[in-house]
Amino acid sequence: GNAVNYMYAQGIKDVDFVICNTDSQALLKSPIPIKIQLGQTLTQGLGAGNLPEKGRQSAIETLDDISEILSSSTKMVFITAGMGGGTGTGAAPVIAQAAKELGILTVGIVTIPFRNEGPRRINQAIEGIAALKEHVDSLLVINNERLREIYGNLKLSEAFSKADEILTTAAKGIAEIITVPGYINVDFADVQTVMKDSGVAVMGSGISEGDDRAIKAIELALNSPLLNNNDIRGARNILLNITSGIEEITMDEVGIITDYVQEVAGSNTDIIWGNGIDESLGNKINVTIIATGFGTSSIPEFSNRVEKQKQVFNLNENKKSTNEKIESTENKQVYKLDDEVNVERINTAKPSSISQIPIPFDANENKDTSVNKDIEELYGKTKEEEVENTNTEEPTNDISKNYEKLRQLSHLTNKNIDELESEPAFKRQQINVETKNVSQEQHFSKFYLSEDENKNVNFKENNSYLHDNVD
Repeated sequence: GNAVNYMYAQGIKDVDFVICNTDSQALLKSPIPIKIQLGQTLTQGLGAGNLPEKGRQSAIETLDDISEILSSSTKMVFITAGMGGGTGTGAAPVIAQAAKELGILTVGIVTIPFRNEGPRRINQAIEGIAALKEHVDSLLVINNERLREIYGNLKLSEAFSKADEILTTAAKGIAEIITVPGYINVDFADVQTVMKDSGVAVMGSGISEGDDRAIKAIELALNSPLLNNNDIRGARNILLNITSGIEEITMDEVGIITDYVQEVAGSNTDIIWGNGIDESLGNKINVTIIATGFGTSSIPEFSNRVEKQKQVFNLNENKKSTNEKIESTENKQVYKLDDEVNVERINTAKPSSISQIPIPFDANENKDTSVNKDIEELYGKTKEEEVENTNTEEPTNDISKNYEKLRQLSHLTNKNIDELESEPAFKRQQINVETKNVSQEQHFSKFYLSEDENKNVNFKENNSYLHDNVD
């Protein structure tokens, strides 16, 4: 709802707005004149409660009203929603299916939640996008988390406003390619050629002025938050619209833009381009690019992301240490950044005869696997790489026993130490120590050493200092 209200406030030429919601209060606050209360009987105007199934059932309940509005000479419809909640996630696929069945060119423009909105909301968004993809001609997915990467740590209201702004740019960019006239006009048939049954699309938009405005504008477009994966290579069709203001674009500038796009996209890509005039731009130019037909029905965020190669270290495996040098490959291949490289792990270390004693760790192997794999592909990993442990033969030598003792000692607390110090070790080990009776009789020697006049040492009896009778 917020995104549609923002679009309405900005204005898109020759586009009618309809707002759909299960929340009656949100509808009352909206300035958009055409409103549809979804699931009035089911939700009683209280919203979908963050439940996509309730949003879906609400849209089905109101499907006749939706179809009636869509059937009134509608040629193209934009379905805009923030995915992850209840209403947008559940209702958008139902509305898209109704539009598609009426023969309307249907374009979905949706957002993926910020990471801090939680894994449940992100999972619901992914499931909703998968359902929506089946019922639209073209789908643009905007990753809100990427806005943080580009614009930094925004205030909360600014972050969501920026997301609404990006949604508006997408819808406005596509619609005004058709509605804003120019010398080289792009009409609805051109847009239909590019977007009809095209699956996932990517879009970018950039505005620049001054020197080198042409190259700056197209570079900004190709680095737009709308282009989540920053790559249009492999697209079958590209729709390119160049709009200038008071200072009209030149032929050389048009050539710079089209050549740049062709080089980035590849020689097999068909480019349909047109231009328009918008005096409000002044000396600026606006370049909008839409790329479709990537030969895959999956979302580029999921399919084109190169997964980081994992290194798995087996801590309990009886490894061989290497005192010898590790072999290196003499012939190295240099790849360009754009090339796709198949990476294989090659073990070139030669084992020696010296055995290495593993130190066991109490690793918790039952890790939480509830987070969808797609979340990792969208947002990247936040945890340390997984370390797998396997069972091997336990070492039986004394060194390994010492390691085990050290490991146990590392877990001792102050309380444990006090208990150890207060009780002798032989009692803790339950060792029986026998007490022996020692004789109380004392024996003293009567012999002594003395030195004579010649400094000779003599051994004598009857020590005069000792006697049997004590006084």
